[in-house]
Amino acid sequence: MIISCSRRTDVPAFYSEWFFKRLQAGFVEVRNPRNPRQIRTVSLLPEDVDGFVFWSRNPAPMLDKLDLLADHPFYFQYTLTPYGRELEPNLPPRSERLDTFRRLSDYIGPHRVIWRYDPILFSQDIGLSYHEHSFTVLARQLAGFTGQCVISFIDLYRHIEKKLTPLAVRALKEHEMRLLGKTLSHIAASFGMTLETCAEQIDLSACGIEHGRCIDDALMSAISGKPLRLPKDKHQRKACGCVASVDIGAYNTCAHGCLYCYANAAPQQIRTNRLSHHFQSPLLVGRVDDR
Repeated sequence: MIISCSRRTDVPAFYSEWFFKRLQAGFVEVRNPRNPRQIRTVSLLPEDVDGFVFWSRNPAPMLDKLDLLADHPFYFQYTLTPYGRELEPNLPPRSERLDTFRRLSDYIGPHRVIWRYDPILFSQDIGLSYHEHSFTVLARQLAGFTGQCVISFIDLYRHIEKKLTPLAVRALKEHEMRLLGKTLSHIAASFGMTLETCAEQIDLSACGIEHGRCIDDALMSAISGKPLRLPKDKHQRKACGCVASVDIGAYNTCAHGCLYCYANAAPQQIRTNRLSHHFQSPLLVGRVDDR
């Protein structure tokens, strides 16, 4: 069993203390997002967990605690994008997050820190040349600290589109995806990185970009040194290449406030969720004391 931590919130940025308490306890209780009354107990014991995949925009709070994961294989999906505070209002300065990326890579190895450049979006001020320049700047600063970059194009779900309309944000057209894909692939290769897509239908193999799997049993096997072969995750979108995992996060709990985020459909609930009694853990999992 691989633990996803988490597609639904940024556990490393906001809830690392909670996570390590649950790791010490050996289990976590996870509420079903579609049926809040249904609670599942998930083991976090080394004999039950094949590894952890951490998703984060700012894992700095975890860096001094990573030795507590000595008994577990793990890697990071680390998102670094070029947008400003109009889209990402609560993130630390990009220079700090770049420094955290490099420190994390130095500590656990470049193969265990995957750079996510997503979502890719267009607006009146953001187009092909913007992304070409921004991706080059970021790739140059991350060269040698990762060998893999994952891209995806924005999906304008209804709750996202409403927030982004005042900024004239739009999704890319297919020909724009291909043009940008070819450009980014060339830039990535020049800095020693391969490029993959995340849950995208479009085939960009002609651009040197393959479909990826963010929850990757082959990578986890390489990290752990133990054979691992898991089925495709049937709960994800059809185009998603991820293998099966258990996510221990919850929606409407991330305080970064990124306007394009699919995981925060009810932003007004975030402060309430984070300050509520149950949010000594962020995850609305019922009993979250330190038993």
